[in-house]
Amino acid sequence: MKIFANKDIKQFFLSIAVVMVIFLLISELSVYVLYKELSLPLLLLFLLMTGSVLVICFWYFNRQHGIMESAVTQIDSFLAGDTDARIDCDSEGELYRLFHSVNTLAAVLNAHAANESREKEFLKNTISDISHQLKTPLAALNIYNGLLQGEAEELPTIKEFATLSEQELDRIEMLVQNLLKITKLDAGSIVIEKAVENVSDMMNDIELHFAYRAKQEQKEIVLSGSDSISLLCDRDWMIEAIDNIVKNALDHTHKGDSVHIEWRQFASVVQITIKDNGSGIHPEDLHHIFKRFYRSRFSKDTQGIGLGLPLAKAIIEAHNGTIEVDSELGVGTTFVINFLIPTKL
Repeated sequence: MKIFANKDIKQFFLSIAVVMVIFLLISELSVYVLYKELSLPLLLLFLLMTGSVLVICFWYFNRQHGIMESAVTQIDSFLAGDTDARIDCDSEGELYRLFHSVNTLAAVLNAHAANESREKEFLKNTISDISHQLKTPLAALNIYNGLLQGEAEELPTIKEFATLSEQELDRIEMLVQNLLKITKLDAGSIVIEKAVENVSDMMNDIELHFAYRAKQEQKEIVLSGSDSISLLCDRDWMIEAIDNIVKNALDHTHKGDSVHIEWRQFASVVQITIKDNGSGIHPEDLHHIFKRFYRSRFSKDTQGIGLGLPLAKAIIEAHNGTIEVDSELGVGTTFVINFLIPTKL
C-alpha cells in the first residue's frame, strides 16, 4: 500500500501494535497472578480495540495520502504549464494552510511571469525601435564618410580620420544588429525553423565569409570533417552562431596563426569544434566570456563589443545544444559545441 511507503507511517503503525501487545501481555499477566488463569474475554477485547485503532489510523492516513496525491497532481500540472492549476484548500487545518500558501505562491509566480513577459516585450519593442531609428542616420553617416574619403585623397590626415570613423560606424552598426538579434531571442519572438542541413556546406560558407579577412591578415582557416554529416537546425542562425565564434578566434590570433573548424558525428551527438592557436583566454575570464558586454581587464582588444559570444551561446541553446570552452594563455582556445541527434535519443 502506498501509505506504507512512508517510513514514519510504517513505524507509527508498528509502534501502536507493539504498545497494544505489551498492554495485553501485562493485563493477562495481572489476571493470571490474581486468578491463576488467563482471560479470554480480555484477549478478545484487546484484539478488537487494537483492530479498531489500526483501522481508524489507516483510514485517516489513507485519506491524508489521497489529499496529498491530489495536491501533488495540481502542483505537477502547474509545473507542466497549467497556470490555472490550484490545490483545493477550502477546509481548515495546518495542511490546508500550507496548501493556501502554495496557491498564493503560484499566483505570485504567475504575476512575476506576466510582468517578465511584458518587460521582455517592452524591451524587444524599445530596442527594435531604437535600432530602426539608428539605421537612417547610420546610413547617412556612412555615405558622408565615403564622400569625405573620396575628397581627401590628397589629405592623408583627413583620410586617416575618415578611415577610423568608418571603423567606428561599422562597430556601431554591428552593435545595433547584435542587440536586436539577442533581444529577439530573449523575447522568444524569433522562430527557429529547423531543417536537415549539411554541416560541411555550412562550414564552407563560413570559411568563404572569412576568406578575404584571413588572407589579408595572413591567417589560415582549416576545415576538417565528413561531407555526409547533417544537422537539424536553422541554417541562417547556425551560421550566425559559428560566424561569431570564428570571428572571435580571428580577433585573438596573430599573423601566421590558424583557426581549425572540425565536425564529427558520434552515436547520439554531432560535435563542432573551433580551435585556434592564438593568445588564449585568461583563467579569470573563462567563466565570464558568455556574459553580455563583458570586458576582460587582461584583454588588449579594444574593438570588441562583448555580444558575439553571448549571441552564439543563445542561438546554440535555442537549438538545444551546449557550448564549452577550454583555453590556455599563449597556446590557444577551443570551443566545443554539441547537438543531440533527435532520432538517436
